[in-house]
Amino acid sequence: MKAFLILEDGTVFEGTHIGIQKEIISEIVFNTSMAGYLEVLTDPSYAGQAVCMTYPLIGNYGVSREDMESRRLWPDAFIVRELSRIPSNFRCDASLQEILEEYGIPGIAGIDTRALTKLLREKGTMNGMITTNEHYKLDEILPKLKAYTTGKVVEIVTCENKYEIKGSRTLAENGPISGSSRYTGQKEKKPTLVRKLNGAGKRVALLDLGAKDNIAKSLAQRGCDVTVYPALTKADEILADHPDGIMLSNGPGDPKECGAIIGEIRKLYESSVPIFAICLGHQLMALATGADTFKMKYGHRGGNHPVKDLQTGRVYISSQNHGYVVDMDKLDPKVATPAFINVNDGTNEGLSYTGKNIFTVQFHPEACPGPQDSGYLFDRFIEMMGGAE
Repeated sequence: MKAFLILEDGTVFEGTHIGIQKEIISEIVFNTSMAGYLEVLTDPSYAGQAVCMTYPLIGNYGVSREDMESRRLWPDAFIVRELSRIPSNFRCDASLQEILEEYGIPGIAGIDTRALTKLLREKGTMNGMITTNEHYKLDEILPKLKAYTTGKVVEIVTCENKYEIKGSRTLAENGPISGSSRYTGQKEKKPTLVRKLNGAGKRVALLDLGAKDNIAKSLAQRGCDVTVYPALTKADEILADHPDGIMLSNGPGDPKECGAIIGEIRKLYESSVPIFAICLGHQLMALATGADTFKMKYGHRGGNHPVKDLQTGRVYISSQNHGYVVDMDKLDPKVATPAFINVNDGTNEGLSYTGKNIFTVQFHPEACPGPQDSGYLFDRFIEMMGGAE
């Protein structure tokens, strides 16, 4: 069946329908990851957006549900050059087409995704419609596209109730095989060593603004007990549980739409509890402390973005997914100073808060998909909470 992608500037791409048959209006964004399409689809930060994958063949290894980063698929639609309908992978338990149908996601395949990406880079992110109606009328559609906004999507993606994830306490390590025994002539193993994880016993409060599962998992694997709170939880409730540290997660939409949440984050900032924030959480902490954010021309979405640690001078390849950024020109150095910058365009990628045990990053140290170069930031957070090897 034919399908059409209509952009707000009047550009029309013709392709074929994938997923379910459904007409949608959404913000059209592109992701440059070469793999990890399931993790992209299950990232709550894509709520209110339709995702175009720039890699030409998507779906070739199918879907393994244990790789899902949340409970469902979040984008409004999925846009690909070619959809592989015969996946090949021993872990595959569904095709990409099947998972799109299961979660009610429409899409379009067979369009020139390179041309679409170049257009979005030149003109900036645009709203668009995906439809199978061959008799569409541009003069009726374009005003609807220009009027579309993602709105308050954090409330849609956050968890409904508080829940806990217990962390590992120790890590068993088998020592290398030693020399031969003079009695048996056989190889002899060293005793199993047990190392206490540096976060063992630390309690982390994770504010779920649209959190990917690997954030809590990254903390739990380091020994932390994680309590996950809905986005609209009051700061007083979180602080009353006496966490050793607070984590602010990633999430979707315009950070300025989160007025009530920003007010509660300000109260968390004023406490003495160490805080680590990622992506939307990074932006909300900046807004809560008097800084500003603005919408980027087309954002950063993919697994190959270089960021520079201004303290060490080292560059890390990072996973990113955001369309808004903190305005460095409006930072008060008495409150926060830049900690990371994007090597490609010089935009802010992290802040260190003056006189506080608080640091925030725009990128995703938990990755999934993408490189895990910056996973050490979780260890830095644990050190802030008093954890040690």
